[in-house]
Amino acid sequence: MAEGGQVVGKILKRMEEVVKPGITTMQIEKEALRLSESFEIVPAFKGYHGYPAAICVSVNDEVVHGIPSGMRILKEGDIVSLDFGAYYKGFYSDSAVTLPVGRIGRQASKLLEVTRAALHEGILAAVVGNRIGNVAHAVQGFVEGNGFSVVKVFVGHGIGKNLHEEPQIPNFGEPQWGVRLKEGMALAIEPMVNAGGDEVRVLDDGWTAVTADGSLSAHFEHTVAVTENGPRILTVDPTAGEESWS
Repeated sequence: MAEGGQVVGKILKRMEEVVKPGITTMQIEKEALRLSESFEIVPAFKGYHGYPAAICVSVNDEVVHGIPSGMRILKEGDIVSLDFGAYYKGFYSDSAVTLPVGRIGRQASKLLEVTRAALHEGILAAVVGNRIGNVAHAVQGFVEGNGFSVVKVFVGHGIGKNLHEEPQIPNFGEPQWGVRLKEGMALAIEPMVNAGGDEVRVLDDGWTAVTADGSLSAHFEHTVAVTENGPRILTVDPTAGEESWS
């Protein structure tokens, strides 16, 4: 899982160079496919329950599951969430990042900063002996403390030989609720945060979820292993100098 996760981290890191004003979301899809072939991994999402693409590309008020399109052109000031997973040597890994398209506004910048930091807060709570509720509560408290709202209809999840496994990991809840964390568990922790209210709706394509009030939304995710030495992030590009939180 760590090997596959590092590839996911590298691919999403590469997207920082790809995402810029004037490109289509389909160009992001094509690059994800090219890199998947180059790294010899199988994109986890393509064909999953009928999803038609390798990567989810969600722009501005799109929360998750946006479908890449040759007609959707990114413009200066947009934000774009990229959710990507890999299947490698029998195991899955899953990660997401929200990127600015050129220069973005103050609210959008704060939303990205808070959502990414909320993911880190959740990861820090993923220690042996804690419960799922500790992770959920850490995310919710940080997000709401900064004036934003957590999406409640979509959740994180366990991950391993299947893309989605138990336990579910909501981004809200009480500290001592849910399954107790044990060494060896792998969790996909993924705050989805709205600038406005927490309600969402799904578009007619059956996949793309958008904020009900049209507000911006951001999404960050890592696959994390629970170890006796603390949480270990598996979906990180080892050459990018990111922290391990372990």
